[in-house]
Amino acid sequence: MAVLGVDGCKIGWVGVVWDGSTAVLVAPTIDRLVALAGDVEAVAIDIPIGLPIDEPRVAERLARKELPGRASTVFNAPASAVLEAGDYHAANASNRAALGLGLSKQTWYLVPKIREVRDWIATGPGVPLIESHPEVCFAAMNGGVLIDGKTTADGEAYRRRLLADHGLAVVAERRRGVAVDDILDAAATAWSARRFVDGDAERLPPEPRDQLAPAIWL
Repeated sequence: MAVLGVDGCKIGWVGVVWDGSTAVLVAPTIDRLVALAGDVEAVAIDIPIGLPIDEPRVAERLARKELPGRASTVFNAPASAVLEAGDYHAANASNRAALGLGLSKQTWYLVPKIREVRDWIATGPGVPLIESHPEVCFAAMNGGVLIDGKTTADGEAYRRRLLADHGLAVVAERRRGVAVDDILDAAATAWSARRFVDGDAERLPPEPRDQLAPAIWL
């Protein structure tokens, strides 16, 4: 049976369905993307699930340890209170009050998607949903951190080879509102989803393993 890996893109969401072969799907909302995927055993997504209330998550700290030299690719999950903020300044103040950390603009731009996924989970979608991080997945596939960035020619080529070596020969071509690296990242999270279903995925932090969130899976 298939699994689905998901990453955000400019026009919504891109997914890679993997059941031995791969298919690339694009949809404006997460619920429509998962519906397009059909029956899947698990969904892995590159978006924070299970937001902190009063202290930063352990998951990001552990994920950064997996990426020496590229730890900056792991953003801190925002405090749950940030989802109710109306603008960046209010969100930054809420995050600092809750976690003692400022909120990066990059994270603020993700808030609509984080909110969308939170609301979708509240509907009870009926499929296991885990959080994953593509760069951590690629490092695990490679047995070490990837030095070249994903938008460089060498970085893209190397990620394609890694995915193919792990059975994910995904057709990643640029299309309107979807970059090649978005598709490759979604494929990396599909790898994580398959490992989760097979019982082989690593959880950051490792316990409690029976709780899907808050954690990053690879």
